[in-house]
Amino acid sequence: MSGATFDYVIAGGGSAGATLASRLSEDPAVRVCLLEAGGGGDHILIRAPMGAVGMVPGRGKLCNWAYRTVPQPELNGRRGFQPRGKALGGSSAINAMLYVRGHRSDYDGWADLGCDGWSWDDCLPYFLRSEGNENGADSFHGGDGPLQVSNQKHARPITRAFIEAATTCQHREVADFNTGENEGAGLYQVTQFHSGPRRGERCSAAAAYLFPVRAARPNLTIVTGAHANRILMDGKRAVGVEYRKGRATMTARARREVIVAAGAFNSPQLLLLSGIGPAEELARHGIAVVHDLPGVGKNLQDHLDFIMAYTSRDTDNFGIGFRAALNMLGHVRQWRKDRAGMVSTCFAEGAAFLKTDPALDRPDIQLHFVIGIVDDHARKLHYGHGFSCHVCALRPYSRGEVFLQSADPRAAPGIDPRYLSDPRDLRTTIKGAKMMRQILQAPAMAKYRHKELFGLRDGMSDADWERHIRARADTIYHPVGTCKMGIDDMAVVDPSLQVRGVEGLRVVDASVMPTLIGGNTNAPTIMIAERAADLIRGFEAPARIAAE
Repeated sequence: MSGATFDYVIAGGGSAGATLASRLSEDPAVRVCLLEAGGGGDHILIRAPMGAVGMVPGRGKLCNWAYRTVPQPELNGRRGFQPRGKALGGSSAINAMLYVRGHRSDYDGWADLGCDGWSWDDCLPYFLRSEGNENGADSFHGGDGPLQVSNQKHARPITRAFIEAATTCQHREVADFNTGENEGAGLYQVTQFHSGPRRGERCSAAAAYLFPVRAARPNLTIVTGAHANRILMDGKRAVGVEYRKGRATMTARARREVIVAAGAFNSPQLLLLSGIGPAEELARHGIAVVHDLPGVGKNLQDHLDFIMAYTSRDTDNFGIGFRAALNMLGHVRQWRKDRAGMVSTCFAEGAAFLKTDPALDRPDIQLHFVIGIVDDHARKLHYGHGFSCHVCALRPYSRGEVFLQSADPRAAPGIDPRYLSDPRDLRTTIKGAKMMRQILQAPAMAKYRHKELFGLRDGMSDADWERHIRARADTIYHPVGTCKMGIDDMAVVDPSLQVRGVEGLRVVDASVMPTLIGGNTNAPTIMIAERAADLIRGFEAPARIAAE
C-alpha cells in the first residue's frame, strides 16, 4: 500500500479518529485511510469491561502507551503515570466507560474565547447525533446514534450506599449528569452495549463507529500497527503521512486533507516531528522549520486525582485473594453466559459533582466511587476487599506542556503537566478531599468501612492534607489542550480545527480543547470529531436545540 493516495488520511485511530473515519467514509466516492499505531481493539480484555484492570496499569504495555511525566516539583519530584490507549478506539478501549459531557458553561466558555460554533447549544446536536442512549431520545439525549450509552445494570449495594451517604451530607441525588447542569451524586451512565449481540460489552469508539461498517466500505482503509513518523509537506501544504509498519517505512498520500487525531500527547509530538511548532524547540532537535507555531505542545491541562481507600469485610465488590478469586470465577461464568454481573461493571460506579463553596455557580470538584481498592493506578495491590473514592479539581489553573525528547518518532513525548504549579489547584483539592472523606465517613457507609488506608485520620490540618496530596496525587486520565483551538497567538488550530498557517491539515481530538471541561473527556472528544466531520464535508450544522 506504500504510496497509495486517498482523499483523507487520518493519523490516529482513537476516539476521534475512529469517529471521523466512519463519518467521512459514509460517502462512497471518498477514500479514507485510517492509521493506528496499536492493534485491532477487539480482543476479550477490551470487550469485557473488567479487562481494564489488566490494561490500565501498563504491565507489558498491553493496549497502552504507558507514558510517564517528567518529575513534578509540586508532587515531591515524583514522575506521574499517563496511561493512553494504543489500539483502535484509543483510550475508549481501556477507560472506565463513563459517559460524561461536563457543564454547559464549559462550552460557552470556549465560545467566549473566540471559538465560534462551539457553545453548548452548538455542541449539543453533535452529542445527540453520536449517542444511542438506552433510555431513548429526548431534548438532551440521542436514541439511535452509534455510541451505545447504557444504564448500569449491576451497580453494587456499596455504590448505592455511597449515594445515600452523599445525600445525608446535603448533596442532592441526580439521575442524569448530562443535561448541562450536573451538581449532585448518582450513578454514571456508561458507554456499553445495551442491545444486540454485544450486550454487556464495552462500546469503544471503534466498536461503535468502525466495526459495524468496515467490511461494507471498500473506500475505508484501516492500517493497524502503523506508527506515524511525520506529516509529508509540499511547502506549507500537508500532502500525506509517512509511517512505520514493522520494518518498512510507508506513505499514505492525501488529495484533500491530513487529519491528526493522535491525542493530547501524540498530536503535538507529530506536528513537532513534522517541523510545525516553536522554532527554537525544532532547532534543538535538528528539525527543519516548516511553520513556526509557538502554541504547539503548550497549554497542557489535566485533572489531578487524589484517592482515599478503605478495606472492607463486605465481599460483594472487587478483591484480591483466594476467596475473591473463587468469587470472580463465578462472575466470569455469569458474564460468559448472559454478559451480566461484576465483569460488566465500570468499577467507577458512583459519581458526584460538587461545589467546594456554595457561592460557586457550578461544581468545581468531581468524585469517582470505585468498588475496589485503587493504589497507584492499580499497580500496587492490596490483599482482600475494599473500596476507593477519587477527587479532582475540575478546572485546574495549572498549565503544562508536551515537548520532544528526541527527533526519533519512536521515542515517547516529553510530558510536563506542572501539576499544582498554580496554588489555587491545591486549595481546591484540599477542600474536595475533606468533602469526600465526610461522605465516606457518613453512617450509610459504616457497614462497609473496616480500615482506612494511607494514614488518613480524623482531625487532619490543611498542612496534613497537603502532605498526603503531594505524596500520592496523580492523573485521572484527562489530558487536553496541547493543540488548542482559538484566535489568539498561542492557538494551534482555528475554530474549524485547521492548523493555522498550514493548508490541508487539521487536528481533531482532545488536544484542541482550549480549556479542560468539567468532567471526563471521552464523550466530548467524540462530539468534537462528529462536528469536525461536518466542518470537513462542508455540511450545515444541525439546528440548535433550545433545551427546555
